[in-house]
Amino acid sequence: MSELTQTELTHKVLSALSTLRQMVRTMDPAAAAEPSALPGWKRTQLLAHIDGFSRAATRQLDTAGAERPFEMYDGGMDRRHEAIELTALMRPDALLARTADALDALEASIRGISPAEWSLPTGFRDGGSVEDLFYAIWRELVIHTSDLALANSVADWDPDFCAHLFDALEGRVPDSRRYILQPHGAQRIVLGTGDDATVLSGTAFDLAAWLAGREPLGPIQATAGADGAALPELLPWFVKLKAKN
Repeated sequence: MSELTQTELTHKVLSALSTLRQMVRTMDPAAAAEPSALPGWKRTQLLAHIDGFSRAATRQLDTAGAERPFEMYDGGMDRRHEAIELTALMRPDALLARTADALDALEASIRGISPAEWSLPTGFRDGGSVEDLFYAIWRELVIHTSDLALANSVADWDPDFCAHLFDALEGRVPDSRRYILQPHGAQRIVLGTGDDATVLSGTAFDLAAWLAGREPLGPIQATAGADGAALPELLPWFVKLKAKN
């Protein structure tokens, strides 16, 4: 896929942030304790994750280019998981206010990034650039907005976002496999280089949702050779993201 310009990506990130923040600000506290679309997660846990990620990303943007960058999460992924569970125990109204504040701070930091800082290293993925972090912020905001299962779903993922996920998540394809995605009305996309090929047909957003580990809204048809097949396996998201770039 063609990379977005800094202006284009920044606009998409800010638009996604605005959508999510409006959802957080208008959410009924009683609804915050209900299940999200993410299996096993209540909305309180998802809000706590959005809060923690937003604060971590804000710190990375504010300290981009530092000689000794902070790690993305203090204490690593184990501490991140603990923080989510603890923050999720807050009163729903307080958690919603905290998350909205974190998104406000993230917006200010995004708007403060100049073109000259686009390639600066951060503590995201051990030296990933500000641009890499912008793409990660975009993924987190868009995907978790649909995970909240309120006004948005994967059907709201625009073509640029789906195209980005096809590229960014290719590392989830096992080495021995090759997945040929056939979005309706669009060109084929080949992921992976293995000999074991599966063709997957569906809407672009359903294919992107499946690749991101989310439930597609409509059917995805899988074929191997001339025969129908079950949806193939994917490697864990975190393993993929750690290896990418």
